[in-house]
Amino acid sequence: MAANRPDLNLLQVFDTIYREGSLTRAAKTLHLTQPALSHSLARLRTWFNDPLFSRQGNRMVPTPLATRFIDSMRPGLNQIHSAVAQFHSFDPTHQRKTFSLALRDILESTFLPHLMTQLAPYPDLDIVSQRVARRDMESQLAAGKLDFAIDVLLPVSEHTGHQWLHQDPLVVLARKDHPWVTMVPNEASGELLAERYLEAYLQAQHVLVSSRATGSGVEDFELSRLGLQRDIRLRCQHYFAACRVVASTELLLTMPASYARLLASHHDLAVMPTPAPFPPVNVHLYWHKAYEQEPALVWFRQKLIRDPLQ
Repeated sequence: MAANRPDLNLLQVFDTIYREGSLTRAAKTLHLTQPALSHSLARLRTWFNDPLFSRQGNRMVPTPLATRFIDSMRPGLNQIHSAVAQFHSFDPTHQRKTFSLALRDILESTFLPHLMTQLAPYPDLDIVSQRVARRDMESQLAAGKLDFAIDVLLPVSEHTGHQWLHQDPLVVLARKDHPWVTMVPNEASGELLAERYLEAYLQAQHVLVSSRATGSGVEDFELSRLGLQRDIRLRCQHYFAACRVVASTELLLTMPASYARLLASHHDLAVMPTPAPFPPVNVHLYWHKAYEQEPALVWFRQKLIRDPLQ
């Protein structure tokens, strides 16, 4: 292959090996035999005069030259894919497709049952849900390892598109015989009971669910704005564990309502309104703009936006 006449098929092979980190997986993705893929890799190595990838255990690790080239090559390759994709269509009733989503555990529990119900008429559409660190979300969307991510509102670059999906208010979970449960105010109870409800909330001890060892929750920021502070007795990483603690103690747990209703039914907990107007959790859909015209992704994105989690 002449150095000034690149073969786009070989560039696709290079990009796929780089993304998959495995010749076996790359061959499967490209629908090639392993000998055919190895032959293409040999041509690439000759073209670049560089090994490009070296085997380290079960992974094919890129060389420094390969890493430099992928950064300059991939945007152009993505544009070619997007341009070609505009001339094709996607029929979910007859085409097989796997969509890859980044979801945190709380959204998996509330979002996936609803999603799979909506996809029931399309048995050839598969979903892969995975947890991706927020710092890696944009790079994995750009690399094509993720089709979409669903998360709270995050700062993203101009290359990442996002769309608001739905809003989830906060509620408070407590053991059903917790003294605080009897104090819930209603429209006829007046301001005095509402004040006592807030006062009792602040006097109680609380569980905060967070992946961080320090820092405040969204409800704490609102309390701080009001000049108030609550007593956080326990920090833990998962709402399921927090609910088990709440079920056996007098600690309170403030969390998004959709997941709270699910967990409360399993732990026989009371779901109570918050004692102050805490801001709701806003859930957004994220994708990389380089792929946003691909017909399958257009169809799936529109379905998610039209029919978000209720």
